[in-house]
Amino acid sequence: MSYRLIQMLTVILPTILIGGFEFFRHDYLLGHLSMETGNVFITILTFVLSLLFSFWVFHIIRIKNDQLAEEQAKRAVYEERERLAHELHDGIAQSLFFLNVKLKQGDLVAASRAVSTIDHHVRQAIFNLRSTPEEDGSMNSRVAKWMSEWSSFTGIDVEIDLEIPNGIFTVKEEVQIFAIIQEAFANIRKHSMSTQAHIDFKDTQDYWQLRIWDNGCGMDLALVSDRKYGISMMKERARQVGADFQINNSELGGTEIIVTKERKK
Repeated sequence: MSYRLIQMLTVILPTILIGGFEFFRHDYLLGHLSMETGNVFITILTFVLSLLFSFWVFHIIRIKNDQLAEEQAKRAVYEERERLAHELHDGIAQSLFFLNVKLKQGDLVAASRAVSTIDHHVRQAIFNLRSTPEEDGSMNSRVAKWMSEWSSFTGIDVEIDLEIPNGIFTVKEEVQIFAIIQEAFANIRKHSMSTQAHIDFKDTQDYWQLRIWDNGCGMDLALVSDRKYGISMMKERARQVGADFQINNSELGGTEIIVTKERKK
């Protein structure tokens, strides 16, 4: 049922039912009902009809909203899978080109490194595809599970301090936040040379904040390529949830990523 039809019924049905009762009362019931009793009846009738009609209309609206939320969630997951597929394609394409060049040059050591890089790209992409947040469960449990698998996969210890309240994010926002976490930890694995990483989430009345940092080699922020390190992607995903994105050198000597969203007052 369309919203336009619901709008028309909202205007027409109460008018017909209540107006029809008034015509019927004046034409056939004036000799049997006093004006005061008729007013009581019309008040009760209006209340009952309004109550039943509101239940029906809001039930339809709730179903429509649930369907819309489900479609948005599916679209967000499909978009995330498309991004991962694109990332996998680009990474392998570059590595294959490099591999081809080194094989023609007879540089088997460099070619072996290229094969290893391709293997890492494939493993990371499969790992991320398996971990896309579309299954049931809280954001806390999904991130904790993914971090545990990531730590086993990379050999880097992870300290987790997450207390994300249920319902703080929509499903689409969860996909964006989860993708930021994946990209940040992919950078830690590929570039940081760290032995320990940290992730925490802070929620206050004024803002929420996601923070990820490591004890690695850090990076020269003036020379960092947004595209190379996926920073532009993380910035865009933060923007889509209305949050600010920052990347700094951490106190431990590595890199720190902070995603913050202030609450409107």
